[in-house]
Amino acid sequence: MKQRFYFDTSVFGGVFDEEFEEASYQLFERVKLGKIVCIYSDLTEKELLNAPENVKIHFKSLKKENLEFLVVNDEALALAKKYIDEKVVGKTSFDDCVHIAMATIYKADILVSWNFKHIVNVYKIRGYNGINLKNGYIQLEIRTPKEILEYEE
Repeated sequence: MKQRFYFDTSVFGGVFDEEFEEASYQLFERVKLGKIVCIYSDLTEKELLNAPENVKIHFKSLKKENLEFLVVNDEALALAKKYIDEKVVGKTSFDDCVHIAMATIYKADILVSWNFKHIVNVYKIRGYNGINLKNGYIQLEIRTPKEILEYEE
C-alpha cells in the first residue's frame, strides 16, 4: 500500500524557493512516480489562489491518480479549534491547525511542511499530538520534505 502524505501549502511553493527546492523537487518526483500519494484539501486550493503563477502551474501539473483531495469538514474545524483553545498556537494560525486536523482525521502517514514556526516544530508537534491523543486520534508524524528524502544505497 502506498504511503499517503498530507502536503500543506508551503510544500508546493518550496519547489521554487532556493533554500527548499532540492528536497521539494525530490518529494514531488516520488508523487509523480506514484511512490506516494499527495493528500491535499480545499483549504490548500484556497491558499494556492494567492500563490505565484509558477506554483499554481506546478500544482495543476500533478497527475490526479497520485493525489487525494479532501474537503474540510466540521470534525476538522472542531479539532483545529481545540489546538487553538489549548494554546498550541495562536488564533492567527487557525488555517495551519486545520491542515494538522485534516491530516490527523484522515490518518495521513506524514504531514509534510516547510512551516517551522507553527507546524514543523517539536514543541508544537508535542502539543498537537497531546490533544490528538486526549481526543482519541492518532499521533501525527510531521516532517519537512528534507527529513523524508530517500537515499539510494
